[in-house]
Amino acid sequence: MTTSIADPLELNPSSKESAAKRVLLLKPRGFCAGVVRAVDIVQIALEAFGAPIYVRKEIVHNSYVVDDLRQKGAIFVNELDEVPAGARVIYSAHGVSPAVREAAKERGLKVVDATCPLVTKVHVEAIKFAKQGYSLVLVGHRDHEEVEGTQGEAPNVTQVVSTVKEVEELVVPDPNKVAYLTQTTLSLDEARYMIEALKRKFPNIVGPHAQDICYATENRQTAVKNVAHGADLVLVVGSRNSSNSNRLVEVSQNLGTKSYLIDKAEHIEPQWLEGVSTVAITAGASAPEILVQEVVEYLQHKGYGSVEEVEVMPENVRFGLPPEIVQAIGGAPPLSPV
Repeated sequence: MTTSIADPLELNPSSKESAAKRVLLLKPRGFCAGVVRAVDIVQIALEAFGAPIYVRKEIVHNSYVVDDLRQKGAIFVNELDEVPAGARVIYSAHGVSPAVREAAKERGLKVVDATCPLVTKVHVEAIKFAKQGYSLVLVGHRDHEEVEGTQGEAPNVTQVVSTVKEVEELVVPDPNKVAYLTQTTLSLDEARYMIEALKRKFPNIVGPHAQDICYATENRQTAVKNVAHGADLVLVVGSRNSSNSNRLVEVSQNLGTKSYLIDKAEHIEPQWLEGVSTVAITAGASAPEILVQEVVEYLQHKGYGSVEEVEVMPENVRFGLPPEIVQAIGGAPPLSPV
């Protein structure tokens, strides 16, 4: 479904060039349900309990979101030993290992868990396969917080692989007793190649009943695949440390369309737009809509007078809040009558 959201000649009615230059605004884009939930958790905690609220790692991988929450009183730390004993701490959407949970207990921290439910699903699968005696292969980027947390569920039996070469070099105690899981924010193509390599290496390998790639990652990549062929340039709004945002750039580039990852509009290089008639814009699952709209406005001022929203598929997923936050909301004083 394509919906026009701007008059093609609104900025300059006499400009034929402006009419020929257009923006395709992909949908779905931006915040996924897990990110909405995580950001809401921090904001509600700040309102209910007051600042400071400590957050282990970045709540989501977006510098704008993190800076905004920091200004509101959130304190981001790398490890729990930076949190005062007995204080309240929030786990990021990427999840944590059992070792981190144990450290929180030892320090008497009041924990609010903002782990995305889809990441929790992968943790549960890791525990299940480990208890059943499988060697576990986790497909993902080993320096990513999500992978660190998942691997921590069964560290003695889990190996992380990021390339087909690493798959080929795997050694396990029993090649007939191997299971695989994947990071939720991989590209669909990347995951498929890796899983195919694992199945060649271990013909009896087993995996999860449903894929681990999250719905939002898949939907945003599918939108890029549907639109990239009709664009001269794809701009992905997202931060450098956002795995799913980087994958969107790769998906576009693999289709032969120029693509760049930008944190905000001011990071657009003017030469990228030379000879470009159609720019497609999407955003990673942790990038807020305000940054997307700033990019649209920037391009409009550069003569891209037509802006069309291209909806590839509807997305209506919502996740519930953790009990501590629900209780905090329930304990809030009632609104004063108008």
